[in-house]
Amino acid sequence: MDHWTEWLELFLRWVHIVTGAAWIGTSFYFNWLNNHVRPPEEPTPGVGGDLWSVHGGHFYRVMKFTVAPEKLPKVLHWFKWEAYFTWISGFCLLFVAYYFEAKTMVVDNNVRVLEAWQAIAIGLGTLAGGWTFYHFLCKSPLGKKTPVLSTIVALFLVGVAFGMTQLFGSRAAYIHVGALIGTIMAANVFFVIIPNQRVMVDAMTKGEDPDPALGLEGAQRSLHNNYLTLPVLFIMVSNHYPVTYGHEYNWAILAGLMTVGALTRHWFNLRGQGHKNAYILPIAALGMVGLAFVTKPKSYEDHRPVQFAEVRQIIETHCVQCHSSSPTFPGMSEPPLGVAFDNAAAIQRHAQRINTQAVVSRVMPLGNTTGITDEERDILGAWFYQGANAE
Repeated sequence: MDHWTEWLELFLRWVHIVTGAAWIGTSFYFNWLNNHVRPPEEPTPGVGGDLWSVHGGHFYRVMKFTVAPEKLPKVLHWFKWEAYFTWISGFCLLFVAYYFEAKTMVVDNNVRVLEAWQAIAIGLGTLAGGWTFYHFLCKSPLGKKTPVLSTIVALFLVGVAFGMTQLFGSRAAYIHVGALIGTIMAANVFFVIIPNQRVMVDAMTKGEDPDPALGLEGAQRSLHNNYLTLPVLFIMVSNHYPVTYGHEYNWAILAGLMTVGALTRHWFNLRGQGHKNAYILPIAALGMVGLAFVTKPKSYEDHRPVQFAEVRQIIETHCVQCHSSSPTFPGMSEPPLGVAFDNAAAIQRHAQRINTQAVVSRVMPLGNTTGITDEERDILGAWFYQGANAE
């Protein structure tokens, strides 16, 4: 990645985080409102509930209408741009961080031999096809059966996670599942929630009664977005946790973590509505503990003693093309993250990183362009387990 591409990625990631925080914050707040409004003490025609709150030294009263007020105010705030810019910046970031170097950032020859254009086509097709399947599923008669719809959508996402891990490198697989979820959420806003609200507003402007079915459909998609928020947030930070995406059953680990996120969100929703649900959060917590045990790294207790000369030979063969003070990999002028393996001391100093990236997560070398073998990875892992001796 050259200097200008790196700065472009930085800019897009910053925009993505800022707009995502605004979107998710708004989503959390409005779902909190929906869960906490209660019937008003003094019944008001058309008002289904209200809520009093205090913040920053000021008092606020929020009223929720069953359908819409009799007359619209001059200023009506719409919450859409946060969602649009989060998706746009994320989509651009997908290209800059992954598709510009798809042969190394997306393709892993140990998983599936693909050309860069094939990987990009599969990725984009998954986003478009996934949204189309979800959208028409919600429009079908099954869309009115919440338990059935939720089960099908959950199984569909697990299926996508499994499929991606059979086609792409593990990090790229996780990111594409997150990109699909983000696409579903943003498309819900763009194609359903905002258009339905516009139709209702236009009807009121003409003096007509708005169709409550449009509001119910928008509320359904908004609720879906609410439950998808915590899973997609994990995927956004998953690259920092190779113990998840680097696992042999990474797709199942992701499914488990998405389930934990959805359960946690469900606990908050029920709690806000005043329902007792003491068992849900402990189940989610136990799920996390269970996943921690399942992903315990491989032990090399019975592996033969490893000589540092073997480790150095593996690193010189598979790593120093990039991780050197003078990289020879095309287009690379400096070692990634400043990590260079120019001498024994440097290799020993970065032993933890070598184990994490080459053994636990297996994402290095990128795309396995140098053809490192499982036996060589085990030698590195055993060397680290035995104390990472550099003598």
